[in-house]
Amino acid sequence: MSGIIRVYKRDDEGVLHFREGWFDEDYSQFVMNYGVVGHQSKTEETDVADAAAVEGLMDAFAVQCAEDGFGEIPDEDQFWVVAQFALKTKEGTDRDRYLEEKAKDALISHLAWRGLGTVERSEFSDYKLNIFCLCPDMNKAVSAIKVCSRGEDLDFTKLSIGAAPFNDPDNFKLKHSAKPANTFSL
Repeated sequence: MSGIIRVYKRDDEGVLHFREGWFDEDYSQFVMNYGVVGHQSKTEETDVADAAAVEGLMDAFAVQCAEDGFGEIPDEDQFWVVAQFALKTKEGTDRDRYLEEKAKDALISHLAWRGLGTVERSEFSDYKLNIFCLCPDMNKAVSAIKVCSRGEDLDFTKLSIGAAPFNDPDNFKLKHSAKPANTFSL
C-alpha cells in the first residue's frame, strides 16, 4: 500500500491546485481531497470492498492525475516554514510538551486540508519550540499557520514564523513575529 498520493498543478493563471488520494482503513474508503492551495479543500469518499480494490483505485487516481497534468513537487522546490513558540524554560515543561502535541496536530490538519504541506518534525531548543513544515507555497503557509494558531488557541502571542528554501535551511528569514523582532533563529 503506497500511503498517500499528493500532487500539484499550476493552471493557466498560475494558481496552484492540489489533489490527494489515500485509503482510510477506519471507514474502508478511498478518499480524494482536492482544491486550490491555501483554500479549504473538497473531499470525496468511495467505499472499498477489499485491498485489491484499494490498489486499483490508487493506481487509477495516479494515472488520472498524471493525465490531467498533476505531479509531485520535489522537496528542493518547496520551503521550510517553522512555527516557533517562545517558552519560559530552556528545555520546555510538561505544559510545553502538551503545546507541542496540540500544535502539531492542529497544523497537520490545517495545512493538509488546504494543500499547504506537511509537518515534518518538531524540536525544543533554547527557550523555543520549533515545528518544521515542508510547504509548496511559503506565503500561504505563513498565513495559514497564523490563522491556525489563533483559531486553535496555540499561544499566538508567543508565535514567530521563519521560512527558508528547502536547499538553504541555514538561511531562515523572519515572516511573522508577535513581538518586535528583525531576525529569526532556531
